[in-house]
Amino acid sequence: MAKKQKVLIIVGPTSSGKSALAVELARKFNGEVISADSRQVYRGLDIGTGKITKREMNGVPHHLLDVASPKRQFTANDFVEKSYSAIASILRKGKLPIIAGGTGFYIDALVGRIALPNVPPNAKLRAQLEKKSTTQLFAMLKKCDPRRAKTMSSPSERNNKVRLIRALEVTTAIGKVPMFDLRNRTYDTLWIGIAPPMKQLEQKITIRLFGRIRGIRGGMIAEAKRLHSKGLSYKRMEELGLEYRSLARLLQGKITHEEMVVELSHAIRRYAIRQMHYWKRNKDIQWFKDTRTVGISKTVKVWLEKN
Repeated sequence: MAKKQKVLIIVGPTSSGKSALAVELARKFNGEVISADSRQVYRGLDIGTGKITKREMNGVPHHLLDVASPKRQFTANDFVEKSYSAIASILRKGKLPIIAGGTGFYIDALVGRIALPNVPPNAKLRAQLEKKSTTQLFAMLKKCDPRRAKTMSSPSERNNKVRLIRALEVTTAIGKVPMFDLRNRTYDTLWIGIAPPMKQLEQKITIRLFGRIRGIRGGMIAEAKRLHSKGLSYKRMEELGLEYRSLARLLQGKITHEEMVVELSHAIRRYAIRQMHYWKRNKDIQWFKDTRTVGISKTVKVWLEKN
């Protein structure tokens, strides 16, 4: 039997320090990072998503950032295909692939914990579903396939009409979306989870949010204006969720600046909690409260030294 290739996976809620830890471990263990974030794949969504900067990368190559237009839907299948290529490229260099991000569905699909079904498009069904609101579509999915609905942990996913219609299309064709098919794992994975105490995490979320509002190039409000001026519709911006949903509402005059800050603060906290609920189902994850602990490096070192 061929030896499985090692892939390190770093997960945790937003603002927990995953990106910085991934860079640190990549420098220490000769690795390259694959970002597993459903919105950082889009070009131009930089400040709002808290995308890592060149300076923060500290010379470590990163993959799956800025690979798609925000005007078009980037799917889990797209992520898996591009990540397979990135992993193969990293391994050819004799380096360690490090997957870091908070989009659990993407990572689980990549390593075989979720089987992505091969169901062809159903044009007639799509036309019918397109007439319904995202709230109606999510309610339908929750009734037909509650397990798949549960994986849509973020507002951006629940407000994403394309993804909801695709999930219902699959459910209609085969009954339910196949979940957690553990037979098809193709890598020797080590899962590291970062879970700071909630009070500490909330402080980080607040600091990070205000930093992005007041950040470089006018912050994320100016970024949203630039995206709209380049043809990104407010409807599509809202579909992208979280920060961009609130930014679209602000720029359309639906909410005030103060209301946006409160709305976003609550939404990001709820998102972090849902991320943790998602990951807690995975018993392979070794959890740490602090990214600075020496225990993480020791755990990775021991794993790498195993045959």
